[in-house]
Amino acid sequence: MARVSQEHLDARRRQILDGAAVCFARNGFHATSMQDVLKEVDLSAGAVYRYFSGKEELIAAIVGEVLGSVREAFEDAARQSPPPPPDELVVPVLGRTLAARENLTVDGRPAFPRLVIQVWTETLRNEELAALLREGYASVRAIWSRIVEAYQDAGMMRPDVAPDHVARTMIAAVMGFLVQHSLFGPIPVEVLRDGLRALMSMSDERTASHGSQLG
Repeated sequence: MARVSQEHLDARRRQILDGAAVCFARNGFHATSMQDVLKEVDLSAGAVYRYFSGKEELIAAIVGEVLGSVREAFEDAARQSPPPPPDELVVPVLGRTLAARENLTVDGRPAFPRLVIQVWTETLRNEELAALLREGYASVRAIWSRIVEAYQDAGMMRPDVAPDHVARTMIAAVMGFLVQHSLFGPIPVEVLRDGLRALMSMSDERTASHGSQLG
């Protein structure tokens, strides 16, 4: 009997994960059954259960995969000295994350942002998923804090703000962008880039004016 290649196994696993992601994005986790997933991927129960024991394991695999890819991208940036500025750093990472899943759609709209919202909601009742998300969030936050410290060391960013505060703000900007993407329709990632760029260009004229008056 011929052995199944690793390439075939990886492709089958990808097929199952993508099909499950579409199902979850379409109907939510509770309204989606394993039978729905089997129908979506057009595979037998045996073929799917060879890779995943059930719905909970599928959810964890999807979330872990996304968090891992985001963390890896930011780690690459953190190793640069100094790292690219926020507008040049966040947008390519987010763009790659969305582009890697652009083939997943629900009613002609991108499934991934909707899936993100479903995941956040599910963490309110699923402690294992909540723990996984907390771990991923903490690791991305730590990486972003290192990036901010590198900005400050290079004189690119004011040094009197805690790096963790900036890290949380950058993550909030991305999360908010995904919420808008999900609720109001696709938004080009360049919108986030331009918004960050404009905010970064601001100068505090009030402080400058006050300083000149004192002089």
